[in-house]
Amino acid sequence: MPVFFILAFMLWRPDVGSASLEYEYRQALSTYKELLKDSQRQKERLSWFVCVEKFKAVYVAQPNGPWSDDAVFMIGDLYSRLSKLFPGGNDKHEALDYFSRLLRRFPDSPYASKTRKAITLLRKSKKSGHKKVEPRSDRTKKGVKKSRHITESELHPLKKKEYKAAEKPLAEVDNVRVWSNPDYTRVVIDVEKEVYYNYRLLKKDPAIGKPQRLYVDVRNARVGADLERIVPIGDDLLSNVRTAQYGPDVVRVVLDIKSIDDFKIFSLKDPFRIVLDVNGIAGKEVGRKEKKYKKKMAGSKEDLPKNSLAKQLALGVKRIVIDPGHGGKDPGAVGYYKGVLEKNVTLEVSRRLAKKLRAKLGCEVILTREKDVSLSLEERTAIANMKRADIFISIHANAHRNRHVCGVETYFLNLATDNEAIMVAARENATSAKNISDLEVILNDLMNNAKINESSALADHVQRAMVQELAPLYKIKDNGVKQAPFYVLLGAEMPCVLVEIAFISNPRECRRLNMAGYQNEVADAIVEGVKDYIKGITPTALNRHIQGLTPNS
Repeated sequence: MPVFFILAFMLWRPDVGSASLEYEYRQALSTYKELLKDSQRQKERLSWFVCVEKFKAVYVAQPNGPWSDDAVFMIGDLYSRLSKLFPGGNDKHEALDYFSRLLRRFPDSPYASKTRKAITLLRKSKKSGHKKVEPRSDRTKKGVKKSRHITESELHPLKKKEYKAAEKPLAEVDNVRVWSNPDYTRVVIDVEKEVYYNYRLLKKDPAIGKPQRLYVDVRNARVGADLERIVPIGDDLLSNVRTAQYGPDVVRVVLDIKSIDDFKIFSLKDPFRIVLDVNGIAGKEVGRKEKKYKKKMAGSKEDLPKNSLAKQLALGVKRIVIDPGHGGKDPGAVGYYKGVLEKNVTLEVSRRLAKKLRAKLGCEVILTREKDVSLSLEERTAIANMKRADIFISIHANAHRNRHVCGVETYFLNLATDNEAIMVAARENATSAKNISDLEVILNDLMNNAKINESSALADHVQRAMVQELAPLYKIKDNGVKQAPFYVLLGAEMPCVLVEIAFISNPRECRRLNMAGYQNEVADAIVEGVKDYIKGITPTALNRHIQGLTPNS
């Protein structure tokens, strides 16, 4: 009886969308992969049933959904394995039942051919071998597996789903944007509306003069009339980006590769765009050398020259990118008092912060925007990556429907922990709370590369400093450190935080945000937070660095 309730609970799900089901399928597939790596767990029948129930949950949630035939095939495959590992039970019958169900319910499924073969083998002999079906993984030339992010093929390894052009009008691919430096490139594909896409990394083919390529196929789409078909890049990673109408309803975007180490692909909404981050081997080599040099200098007892690059390397932070939120056509939140706009406040505070960071820490400081201009959220992160920033800080002013809500809070990139964090992220992303949930699915693939621990530490120091520095002068509410998925932090390769310096919707705090005194105090507080963060990394080097600075530096 208890087992029945446990299985019933595992299978129960509320009505969920395709993005949530994709997440469920990824989780099931991940559990399956881990089991295949553990020979000891494979001897335990329960371990296999955990995988079975996870795939069943996907199927039960939407029996006719886009992931149903994937899940049914995997259930049949798992039962087939069980029948070989633990003979004498009912597993063979269950496998035949699910395989037959797939052919009945999904006769056009790309799994159909493999399913028929599996049924034939099961019926032919109990002793027949069972071919191991594993998600794909890339291999190096030496045959050693090279781990990287999950690809479209690994999500459903035996097929690529396609939209039928007859079912929906074609979406227009209207722009391809590129930001690049010698060891990092971000490519953004702007699409008129949300569509399905898949991608593949192709090997170099000298026989036909083809370089290594990474392509993205945008389904149910057409090339826009004004789209630039070839975008030259010419950095150390890519030579160019080419776009063409590959099929009647497929737009193919190809990146011609010179040399890359890894890449990440994800999509954002409102408006829909596909983001490709490509990293080079050269950049990783530079990073390793810098880390080695920092460690050496931090442990050195020798005095360092004033403001030298060596001193900054020992410090651990030599370049900071400050991002004034919003700008141009995007005013951000509108203040309680007429004429007070978030975009103006964030720019003024960021200017003051940059000046103080240069003077007090001797670091190079770059602003993503120096004036009232529009920047996309993905462009801001790209600037930080291109400039090889050691810290990225995005400055914002919060807002709430309730004008009595007030306080300061600091965010780092992670899954949202409460409804308020979701609403803040939705507002700053200029999107909906529903899309934030979809974004959390994407984050699961990117979190391994994000500097979560470092960003969390930076957020702690900045929040604590703001409260300590501002409290003696102003009545400040400490809203604490929070986490949420912000577009502007997504893909950043350095510790990064988003700081909400006050509620512009609150009468008292709106008045403060428009005062030079408060703007200066906020900037001073953030500087103290950054200084405390650096001190936690290399305390000795920081002391030497601060002592070496002249008053006018």
